[in-house]
Amino acid sequence: QVRLVESGGGSVQTGGSLNLSCVASGWTYKASCMGWFRQTPEKEREGIVFIDSEVEDDDGAIYADSVKGRFTISRDNDKDTLYLHMRSLKPDDTAIYYCARGWKLEGISGVCKSPPYKYNYWGQGTQVTVSA
Repeated sequence: QVRLVESGGGSVQTGGSLNLSCVASGWTYKASCMGWFRQTPEKEREGIVFIDSEVEDDDGAIYADSVKGRFTISRDNDKDTLYLHMRSLKPDDTAIYYCARGWKLEGISGVCKSPPYKYNYWGQGTQVTVSA
């Protein structure tokens, strides 16, 4: 059974930083798409960064314009953990942040951005609150 568990959320002031973690367990497929999403009651869920497990360099991640240059994804494959390093946080970044993962065919690239890719597995979410 695949399980994703996020941690690291909290409250910060504008301009602050937070680092989120997502620990995966039970994953048995060789290739996957991994991503971070966020959602507020007022907005639709937003995919903010995606990465292909077959891309060795974290620089190969795809970022939404809303977080590009401020958020960075990284991975620890030995721990099967995905990280989201957030800096220069703004009140608009306030949301519940979710990590997600999905299966993909080995050797197929460029498919992890969502939409249209549909992620199968989701964590429970961690709240990030940025005050003015």
